[in-house]
Amino acid sequence: MSPTLIIWLVFVVLAFLFVVPYVRELLNREKEVLEAHAESLEYGLYRPASLHPVVNPDQCIGTGNCVEACPEKDVLGLLSGQATPVSPARCIGHGLCERSCPVNAIELVFGTSRRGVDLPRIQENFETNVPGLFVVGELGGMGLIRNAFEQGRQCIEGLQPSSKSVDVLDVLIVGCGPAGLSCAIQAVQKGLTYRVIEKDGVGGTVLNYPKKKLVMTEPMNLPGTFSMTKREYAKEELLTIWQGLVNELKINVNEEEIVLSVDKLASGYFSVRTNKDKYAARNVVLAIGRRGIPRKLQVPGETRFKVAYALKNAADFAGDNVLVVGGGDSAVEAALALSEQPKTRVILSYRKDAFFRIKPDNQFRLNKAIEKDLIQILLNTNVLEIDTDTVTLSQEREPNISLRNDFVFIFAGGTLPTDFLAQCGIKIDTVFGARSHSPK
Repeated sequence: MSPTLIIWLVFVVLAFLFVVPYVRELLNREKEVLEAHAESLEYGLYRPASLHPVVNPDQCIGTGNCVEACPEKDVLGLLSGQATPVSPARCIGHGLCERSCPVNAIELVFGTSRRGVDLPRIQENFETNVPGLFVVGELGGMGLIRNAFEQGRQCIEGLQPSSKSVDVLDVLIVGCGPAGLSCAIQAVQKGLTYRVIEKDGVGGTVLNYPKKKLVMTEPMNLPGTFSMTKREYAKEELLTIWQGLVNELKINVNEEEIVLSVDKLASGYFSVRTNKDKYAARNVVLAIGRRGIPRKLQVPGETRFKVAYALKNAADFAGDNVLVVGGGDSAVEAALALSEQPKTRVILSYRKDAFFRIKPDNQFRLNKAIEKDLIQILLNTNVLEIDTDTVTLSQEREPNISLRNDFVFIFAGGTLPTDFLAQCGIKIDTVFGARSHSPK
């Protein structure tokens, strides 16, 4: 056998041993990416509502670091050797994909060229166009708990204690969700004079989540003996950890107090008026979230006691006729929780012809509940009127529907507190695919 033939045989054997398996694995991965992309189109996950990654194809070298770094999975995938968005609506702003790219080919942006997102105008240090007035957390577009904690830390890190007046706080923090709590922790560590104002209690918006709802986070260490080592926590677990931090660090939180106005005075200080008191502060941090102001349907009867915009404990509605309105994960999760209660009759109404942007797991659970006749779905319907014992829906090209009803839960999303922010002097920008202020 000639040396040339031997070399060719060795080359062929090596190719079968190493190259062919690699190519087969690559093709299988691309098949999985295409299947995930098809699923994202089916569930409406390809149309990002807010924060999402954008890949520059001219810079991407296809290392796949971004795909591996993303804890959510399927947000990005490799196709033809380059990273590409697969389910951008699943992005919740970790920023790990952006930080893992060796050639800076990825950035997180808000909105798209066609669909804008309204956001307060903030700088890299989270200061708004009003000097001394800051916005952190979900209000600024960052909903992930870890990112909210990091933003709170960075925001307060730039402030310094002052001894000019004991009657003027160094910082007043509005909201005690993850961002506000992080601000308070950092204020304690820096020796700042501060106060936290919270309209509900420690936990903020999380308090209004359904009982035992799983909340997505990311492993991180907190001050003291507390650490968050899991990626999912039940609502109650999370609140226990946060309350433990408040107790250990003796954080001053004024619960069930509502901020009514924030005014910048000629002296340079802020005057903050609440429903209980009045405060003076050198700096103010707004960590009030976006979901705290639910979007209303603006229909007759919506002010009745039977209407709510959050579900805390589904067991309270056992045996009732309940209508849930909405097509997102919050509406579906509420309907599922209610359907598990004995003799509760649940109807889920949505104005479109299919559910969009809901998690596949929620879609699977919803399908099972429908099969078991635990939930009735009414698509292409809108609430017309809410009465004492009934609710009336309109249905496309069909007569109006009148339903027996005891309670109505509306999950139509939250609205930016535009009027309040305008009163504070904060400018609002509609962002079309612009760069985010993600934690460094």
